[in-house]
Amino acid sequence: MSDYIVRATAANAQIRAFAATTREMVEEARQRHNTSPVATAALGRLMTAGAMMGIMLKGEKDILTLQIKGDGPMEGVTVTADSKARVKGYVLEPQVMLPPNAQGKLDVGGAIGNGFLNVIKDMGLKEPYSGQTMLQTGEIAEDLTYYFANSEQVPSSVGLGVLMEKNNTVKQAGGFIIQLMPFAEEEVIEKLEANLQNIHSVTKILDDGNTPEQMLALLLEGMDLEILDTVPTEFYCNCDKERVEKAIVSIGRKEIQSMIDEGKEIEVNCHFCNTNYKFSVEELKEILKKAKK
Repeated sequence: MSDYIVRATAANAQIRAFAATTREMVEEARQRHNTSPVATAALGRLMTAGAMMGIMLKGEKDILTLQIKGDGPMEGVTVTADSKARVKGYVLEPQVMLPPNAQGKLDVGGAIGNGFLNVIKDMGLKEPYSGQTMLQTGEIAEDLTYYFANSEQVPSSVGLGVLMEKNNTVKQAGGFIIQLMPFAEEEVIEKLEANLQNIHSVTKILDDGNTPEQMLALLLEGMDLEILDTVPTEFYCNCDKERVEKAIVSIGRKEIQSMIDEGKEIEVNCHFCNTNYKFSVEELKEILKKAKK
């Protein structure tokens, strides 16, 4: 279990905390989408957050979608996660290249620009829960911190990071989410704030050889950290040819007939995992029989 999330509490359950290491997941996303370094960083940060927020979901079949839309050259990032921390995602403009920001880091904020963060939770109800906040920096961690405080009224601290190798593969990726419960005492809040002041980089903590458990020990030092469980996390897309066929059925007989009339096989791409599915003219004729007018 190389990629995993740790779930914990501290300060007598006044704090709940999550920390993750996600290098393999982010590297798989990079390979599937052939993302540039700044696009890899944006997608990796949002996927890491999605994994941790996924295991906050209560229901077995609940699905979380995180969507960032910005006016920068990357245009947007979409990630979905389930309650088992299985995550998939894509970037609208995966090849975007930008010079480093003022700190010499990958300029995720510049690539995303100004815009909105949408958080959609499909919990099997008639309507999914949807919350939207304006992007604060476009750097993703700060935007999620703002989202939790404003849309869910949960004071939180979010840290996310992706560190690239010189050959543009992923060296480290991970993150944390620390949340205060409504009954948190002032003393606990002050102690947590002091601890957070000492943490400057998630990827440095991981690159120094620390595990998610050790990351939480640093973040919650002196606060009676209690590890509850660990959950494996992975890049996972549930698309298959059968699902894609259902999507083709849904476009209606007229559209399918026009594809058949062209006399060529068609190729359908899954945005999330970049897998292509081919359908021959004969297969389209079979699909046509299942389609409604």
